[in-house]
Amino acid sequence: MKSLAEVKSQLERGAFEFTRHAFRRSVERNISDQEIRQASDSLEVIEDYPEDKYSPSCLVLGFTKTNRALHIQVSLMESDTVRIITLYEPDQTVWINYRDRRS
Repeated sequence: MKSLAEVKSQLERGAFEFTRHAFRRSVERNISDQEIRQASDSLEVIEDYPEDKYSPSCLVLGFTKTNRALHIQVSLMESDTVRIITLYEPDQTVWINYRDRRS
């Protein structure tokens, strides 16, 4: 299983690929490859999904250079690239400090 350091490194280098769903979401939400790479600098895991449908995954939080918060769900399956499952700007009505889900 991939470590957070590996995920960070691969995102920073641009060694990532999108699922069809993630690609559509990145276009709809105007999230660029550059912003994904920038978010890798401050990446932290906020939720783990060890039993995810296709492979273990996690939700990470990172910030762009303009301080845009991004949630990126990534597969932790070993590979030369990070597979991005989905990505979005966290809604503050759902998230506290972008890290904890509201009850």
